[in-house]
Amino acid sequence: MKISIINGTIVNSDEKFKANILIENGKIAKIGSEKFEADKVIDATNKLVMPGLIDMHVHFRDPGQEYKDDIISGSQAAVAGGVTTCLCMANTNPVNDNASITRAMIEKAKNCGLIDLLPIAAISKGLGGNEIVEMGDLIEAGAVAFSDDGLPVTSSSVMRAALEYSSMFNSFCISHSEDCSLCRQGVMHEGKVSAILGLRGMAREKEEIAVSRDMLLAKLTKAHIHIAHVSSEYSLKIIEMGKKEGINITCEATPHHFSFSDDEILKNAYDTNFKMSPPLREISDVKAVREALKSGLIDIIATDHAPHHTDEKIVEFDKAPFGIIGLQTLVPLTLKLVDEGVISLERMVELTSTNAAKMLNLKDKGRLAEGMLADIAVIDPEIEYVYDEKINRSKSINSPLFGKKLKGAATTTIKSGKIVYEFGK
Repeated sequence: MKISIINGTIVNSDEKFKANILIENGKIAKIGSEKFEADKVIDATNKLVMPGLIDMHVHFRDPGQEYKDDIISGSQAAVAGGVTTCLCMANTNPVNDNASITRAMIEKAKNCGLIDLLPIAAISKGLGGNEIVEMGDLIEAGAVAFSDDGLPVTSSSVMRAALEYSSMFNSFCISHSEDCSLCRQGVMHEGKVSAILGLRGMAREKEEIAVSRDMLLAKLTKAHIHIAHVSSEYSLKIIEMGKKEGINITCEATPHHFSFSDDEILKNAYDTNFKMSPPLREISDVKAVREALKSGLIDIIATDHAPHHTDEKIVEFDKAPFGIIGLQTLVPLTLKLVDEGVISLERMVELTSTNAAKMLNLKDKGRLAEGMLADIAVIDPEIEYVYDEKINRSKSINSPLFGKKLKGAATTTIKSGKIVYEFGK
């Protein structure tokens, strides 16, 4: 089927212009000012036409905890957020530390037919932190990177070996940067707010120490280290130093870490939907993350979509699990940065699609151009709606934005030339 997108503003990482798009055989066939004959016409007047978003950090809980989310519901939430490619973390049950699980995850996503699922395999067997996985087998099965996310790799020797071996396969490791010896059973950021609330705090140095170590190991091995969900002002200073030194280090930030501070926990009476790892930090850290998004220091925006059942979150703050869902709030929170003048629309595309495509060597993604895969998000930056059970596609509702009015959403998502989501349908 031929699809035409008309009257929209096409946004790439380096340009923004009005044009029409013709989609044929799963690819972008033509871009131009003329009206193309098509079986389906999408009117994108006053809307943005962007490359399908690539989320480098999600948890679909499949296999093992499908009551929270699974690959099908996770895929549905993704396309409702304009996301056409997801990288799933390995902390499933059983752990994605062998080729059979990797293949099963990819096959389930293919059968669902909504997104491209690119598994991130574990660094260590069983997430035990002692013995690295068979990286060659996992790469051959379809894994694209390695991480024990949810847990740090405590042993420097194991992390060094992981960096060396992943580099041999032209891949990379993703660091969940945390020195657990400094966690001290903490449940939020250690600071004024934790003292007021009487909750155990976690010093930001637990992240900064781990970032420093893994950056130095990348320097030693000349391998690529990617820092997940960076949240600390000083972590960013360390990463900036490493980049200036020529160390192969990249990083990502989440929408919640550039949108909220730990003050929200005080304002919202211990709302466990503000409990996440790394924790929400102080206003100075939020400002630093926003500045790093603006300057180009941060490479990627990723959601760390982490569903949990309502019963698990409606408990005392210190007993609730860490994490919130984020796939369907990625667009409104990132557009808010644009509205506030922190980033441009072009930079939004770079952060949510182009840089990830480059990092993962996905040559047919991350840009709208003739011959590229027709992974496209049509976004209405002005649409206002309540993010509720009618909108939500995840099995879980653990978001501080659930029930709130949001502005900006993907109204049509196209995957490989097929319409996979339409707002309100």
